[in-house]
Amino acid sequence: MGRVNFGAKPLMLPQPVLIIGTYDENGVPNAMNAAWGITTDFKEITISLSDHKTTDNLKVKKAFTVSMATEDFVVACDYVGIESGRKVPDKFAKAGFHATKSEFVDAPLIDELPMALECRVKSFEDGILIGEIVNVSADESVVTNGNVDPKKLKPITFDPCNNTYVALGDVVGNAFKDGMSLK
Repeated sequence: MGRVNFGAKPLMLPQPVLIIGTYDENGVPNAMNAAWGITTDFKEITISLSDHKTTDNLKVKKAFTVSMATEDFVVACDYVGIESGRKVPDKFAKAGFHATKSEFVDAPLIDELPMALECRVKSFEDGILIGEIVNVSADESVVTNGNVDPKKLKPITFDPCNNTYVALGDVVGNAFKDGMSLK
């Protein structure tokens, strides 16, 4: 069997489904779905964005939250990715989301999504947002033994090959440990 070539495409698996929360100049919350993002340092996240209501808000408030989309809210999380906050000013509420202001940055936590990175804008140039992670918060319902429990959080990933959302699976190994058997 040989390889199948697909050409130059953004096919990276898994891709997190990130829900970016911001406030506008009047304190109205907004949320958008973004898949092209990743932590790029211990206290840094980088997300590729084009021009959105969210990017308008970033320029005003210099802050945002990044919630992990979950299995329980697939429809709402997809909706905030396919609807524009410029066209539908109550997009956040229409998604069924409720906001609680972050204690750390001027941005909304989405009550329905139990884990979020709370960030300050470090830079936003050429469509690339770099944020400083100031805090990570998680609802107690998704914490086990002092850590976020992926089985309870139920984050989803974006499958760019098939345009689907996929649930995470079972633990298959131990990071920084299993490879030691080859040393």
